[in-house]
Amino acid sequence: MSKRRIKKVAVIGSGIMGSGIACHFANIGVEVLLLDIVPREPNDAEKAKGLTLKDKAVRNRIVNNSLQASLKSKPSPIYSQKFASRISTGNLDDDLHKIKDVDWVMEVVVERLDIKQQVFEKVEKYRTPGTLITSNTSGIPIQFMNEGRSEDFQKHFAVTHFFNPPRYLKLFEVVPGPNCDQDVTDFLMMYGEKFLGKTSVLAKDTPAFIGNRIGTFGIFALFNVIKDLGMTVEEVDKLTGPVIGRPKSATFRTVDVVGLDTLVHVGNGLYDNCKDDERRDAFKMPEFIQTMMDNKWLGSKTGQGFYKKSKSADGKKEILTLDLDTMEYRSKKSAKFATLELTKTIDNVTDRFPVLCNGKDKAGEFYRKSFGALFAYASQRIPEISDDLYKIDDALRAGFGWQHGPFQVWDAVGVDKGIEYAKAEGLEVASWVTDMQAAGVTSFYSVKDGATYYYDISKKAMEKIPGQDAFIILDNIRKTNEVFKNSGVVVEDLGDGILNCEFQSKMNTIGGDVLAGLNKAIDLAEKDFEGLVVGNQGANFSVGANIGMIFMMAVEQEYDELNMAIKYFQDTMMRMRYSSIPTVAAPHGMTLGGGCELSMHADKVVAAAETYIGLVEFGVGVIPGGGGSKEMALRAQDLFHKGDVQLNVLQEHFLTIGMAKVATSAYEAFDMNVLQNGKDIVVVNTARQIAEAKKHALLIAEAGYSQKPMRKDVLVLGKQALGAFMVGTDSMKASRYISEHDQKIANKLAYVMAGGDLSAPTKVSEQYLLDIEREAFLSLCTERKTLERIQHMLKTGKPLRN
Repeated sequence: MSKRRIKKVAVIGSGIMGSGIACHFANIGVEVLLLDIVPREPNDAEKAKGLTLKDKAVRNRIVNNSLQASLKSKPSPIYSQKFASRISTGNLDDDLHKIKDVDWVMEVVVERLDIKQQVFEKVEKYRTPGTLITSNTSGIPIQFMNEGRSEDFQKHFAVTHFFNPPRYLKLFEVVPGPNCDQDVTDFLMMYGEKFLGKTSVLAKDTPAFIGNRIGTFGIFALFNVIKDLGMTVEEVDKLTGPVIGRPKSATFRTVDVVGLDTLVHVGNGLYDNCKDDERRDAFKMPEFIQTMMDNKWLGSKTGQGFYKKSKSADGKKEILTLDLDTMEYRSKKSAKFATLELTKTIDNVTDRFPVLCNGKDKAGEFYRKSFGALFAYASQRIPEISDDLYKIDDALRAGFGWQHGPFQVWDAVGVDKGIEYAKAEGLEVASWVTDMQAAGVTSFYSVKDGATYYYDISKKAMEKIPGQDAFIILDNIRKTNEVFKNSGVVVEDLGDGILNCEFQSKMNTIGGDVLAGLNKAIDLAEKDFEGLVVGNQGANFSVGANIGMIFMMAVEQEYDELNMAIKYFQDTMMRMRYSSIPTVAAPHGMTLGGGCELSMHADKVVAAAETYIGLVEFGVGVIPGGGGSKEMALRAQDLFHKGDVQLNVLQEHFLTIGMAKVATSAYEAFDMNVLQNGKDIVVVNTARQIAEAKKHALLIAEAGYSQKPMRKDVLVLGKQALGAFMVGTDSMKASRYISEHDQKIANKLAYVMAGGDLSAPTKVSEQYLLDIEREAFLSLCTERKTLERIQHMLKTGKPLRN
């Protein structure tokens, strides 16, 4: 592969996808030129200002408005708003010539062949030979798009299909043009995975490629199943959400967000263009969908779809649900199934599938019917849309947020059972599946020596999935490389002298067993290894300390035990920093409270870009008690020498805790000083995170790591800071911005971060700050209001404001 470098890209088309793609390239440090058309004429506001079509503000209105709308949208398409400066805007009439200086031109205009061809004709006038040229189309055949273009254009032309929103959804389908150089294809696959943080999937030039072909079929097939079984919208969303490892939005909420018109457009395209598809009729619109289209009930964009926001007679907000029989909106109904009750104690989603499919109620029937149809359809698409079954699973997991693709689910229920479910629906699985079965191969996947193998249909044998060498997959090594295990953690040998401590508690909360496991992992690493990584590959790194345990001790007034538990937490965090081996934390997803404290005390953090990290203890009526309050005071004083007013610096760190700020990306965490420049790093691809953390643990160890003494030089400001903070909380209480209990919590935090009521700025030890932090934490646990907040959080998962 040639040493191609991507320093600057041009994105043509600034709609939702175009602006989102531009933002994601800006996320990874690439300079972006975002272009769109010139408006036909000034709008009324522009005319009122005396502007004409000659003014740049008018000519760039479409692109600028689109980008600004994208930057203001939630969830944000950009890791940090300051990264938006990496995007420059322009229009196709005045600025297209600038593409001569870019390394990659990406077309993201409307899905019309004639318009795309016009764009490519203009692009070819200015494009420098050798520049990548790709389209984000999801349905137009490549051979039509690059027809008539030069040889160099065609050699560098492919489809690079992002899923919306580009920052968050991981699928990156690469579809090479008929004359595309293999080097170009290889580069795009590598770049998507390594730089954009995606799951790159090589697809064929077939309608809707892989992800949308199978995913859209799955939704349309469900439409038929639910009518047959007389199921409600709520019941389907209950059965197709987290219980089977899919997003909370499940089926119908997802359609509302994406837009029913978008789904129907894809479905119509598949019906029109897949004339040999044995399930072509599945893409016909059911009557209830046609009614919704006629009524323009398209989902969130029109204010109503399968769900509708409303206000009840007493003014309370309410979400209504569409009744598919009457086609009228009604109040939500609860959805309960005996089969689901059987899975409540099964944490591993894979283990739930056989139980769900064996259900004797309507839920069991639903799963057998829907999975049977999905298995048959996915198997029949090989080799039409892909030669390899793992690419189909990769596409569905990355593009639709499924934890398991069709063949992985099939493995979970058993190959024989999957065939049985399909036959019960009058469907045939592909002949290669029965051939595989006849040859004695009993699963589509297997694990050997820490690597995943798949059934290669052409070779009729298990083959190693390519590209795994850059990854460490904990599921694959957990059993064979286990060094220690308790109910809270598994400690695995990652090789080369590095251990990994993986949390196994519910939502990876940090309780007694996790702390014991962390200490054991450090003991083992200090004795026989070179370093320790703390990381997992669950949905979230850790949602924080086990507040249920804290609540029970506080209610029972077991304050000595609670004091010991908090000290144990603090001591464990300090061991993360002051052990004789390097420790590396690998946070991702929600990293809250104690998870944040643990990360802040590691020698280095290798954070996923999608890390939502913060000290959120104020929400349950306490201050950070596992070293977080101490650490923010310490980090503030480390910035005192930079010339800013010391009290202002300390106040910023105080507010980070007091406002329970949570970074919306790892990059925002640097702005909060929760992650630190020069020490901590960010990886975009979470699949690489554990391997990257291991690499850095090794580098630190090999550079010569020695145990540091606990710091005794932390400058605290004493009464100077304490008085200022208390004046501030008095003012906020008087203005009714905060409650009396909020003020009490804030004043306790102020006491800790000021270092107490010392008469003058003084240097103190970390242990001194930890002791007053623990004292403040415990005193808050005696407050009735605190216990009410904790109880509310345990019941609802949401903080209570007094």
